[in-house]
Amino acid sequence: MRLVGVISTAVLSLALGAAAPAFAQQEEDRTKPAQEQKNAQQEKKNTQQEQKNAQQEDKNTQQEQKSAQQQDKNTQQEQKSAQQQDKNAQQEKSNAQQQDKNNQQEQKNAQQQQRTQQAQRASGNGSGRIPDDRFKANFGREHSFHVSQADYSNGRRFQYGGYSFGFVDPWPSNWLYTQDVYVIEINGVYYLCNPMFPGVSIALSFEP
Repeated sequence: MRLVGVISTAVLSLALGAAAPAFAQQEEDRTKPAQEQKNAQQEKKNTQQEQKNAQQEDKNTQQEQKSAQQQDKNTQQEQKSAQQQDKNAQQEKSNAQQQDKNNQQEQKNAQQQQRTQQAQRASGNGSGRIPDDRFKANFGREHSFHVSQADYSNGRRFQYGGYSFGFVDPWPSNWLYTQDVYVIEINGVYYLCNPMFPGVSIALSFEP
């Protein structure tokens, strides 16, 4: 009987030992789907977070690009404004130069008019005039002569071609008395010219 009892105990122990792994396997099989589902949810959540981060990054990139474009636009506008200011400054400078040129021309015209009036008054208001045939025969570019320093210094008059002339304008400092000069007529006024200085002339008074 004791042998049967020992055997029975051993068999029961084996049965219990075999039943424990089976129970553990069943418990593991029961909890495994829940863990897998939890892992899947976590992975899905992680994926959604990554997508959200990627979208935010794209949004930030777009904002940076937009800011850069706005900055470029502002820079271009500033450059355009600076160019316009330079253009305006150049235009103002050009206008000022033109105004100065006009003023100089007006002064030159006024001086010329004053010289003409002085020469006409000195010539008896233009009443005296050399006849055309005698003027062509003795005066003009092709008929040059010299005026001496003594002629200019003593009475500021000289004789030429049978007529007497007086100096209304001063003798230019860069003219030499040894240089050729000639007499021309412009609007009834006689002028002494130097071919070495074509832009300069001396208004003359004339006595017939």
